[in-house]
Amino acid sequence: MFSRTSLLAFLIAILVTLVCFKSCSVFAEHNGFDLSDSLIPAEKILPGGPARDGIPSIDRPEFIAAKQAGGWHDDQQVLSLTLAGITRAYPINILNWHEIVNDNFGGQPVVISYCPLCGTGMAFSADMNGEALTFGVSGLLYNSDVLLYDRQSDSLWSQLKSQAVTGKFKGQKLIQLPLNQMTWKEWKARYPDGEVLSRNTGYSRDYSQSPYGSYDESPVLYFPVEFRSQAYHPKERVLGVEVDGTFKAYPFAELSKTSNNELLDDFNGRQFKLQFNASSRTGEVVDTETGKPYPAVNSFWFAWYTFHPDTDVYKAQ
Repeated sequence: MFSRTSLLAFLIAILVTLVCFKSCSVFAEHNGFDLSDSLIPAEKILPGGPARDGIPSIDRPEFIAAKQAGGWHDDQQVLSLTLAGITRAYPINILNWHEIVNDNFGGQPVVISYCPLCGTGMAFSADMNGEALTFGVSGLLYNSDVLLYDRQSDSLWSQLKSQAVTGKFKGQKLIQLPLNQMTWKEWKARYPDGEVLSRNTGYSRDYSQSPYGSYDESPVLYFPVEFRSQAYHPKERVLGVEVDGTFKAYPFAELSKTSNNELLDDFNGRQFKLQFNASSRTGEVVDTETGKPYPAVNSFWFAWYTFHPDTDVYKAQ
């Protein structure tokens, strides 16, 4: 027979075991990340399937001269970044398999990110208060969008919010860089002296194929999102911009109604010039006051809307 004291100790031990088991299960479910202090509801952070780093980032990227880069079709698309006098192209066919490239431009640490589920390519400075961060794929999603994590603090970062949502850097924002999406044919013509991310990534992948099949054209989403809009096809591509916390989307369905491939538009005190190709659904945004490229996101409509349900939307006259 148990004494009253030993019985109480036994029950406490069972309770502690159950609590620890539940905590450990939740911890494992979230790939080892602590969500207890999350800026977004923890129940809306979902496992995407792969484990932490199950989708491997490219941490030692190799580049080849544009004139030597073969094997890409003219209509295949790349993300292009110019910084410190260097222009580099990152083929989306490679990014579909890796999602993150940790890079460096003349001593400036940069992270290139691509979320195949949202169709969003974004580049950020990886210098956080003088500390150079390197990023990996957490295997977790928020609103179907990739959550990056930095290996220095294990903080989770929302790509489309450009913000850390947990950990040491919680609440801090990454500085977005002007990253443009365009076809391989256009990029080669514009940047004949540029550099292209090599297929020599250190991993064995078929970069001629997408692991997502026909997802880009299908109305189907793989994961739930917070806000939905029927205004456009979920995978309609838009160019999205932010000005002082306000947002505007330029759907290519609207841009295609204009008479040429340029548009001047005023938004929240700024004037933008959009230069675009409606057939390939690519384009870039320039601040007319400075004449410099302005950070914009080429995104699926559903992804832009679920993060910015109060967004303005350009409508063709």
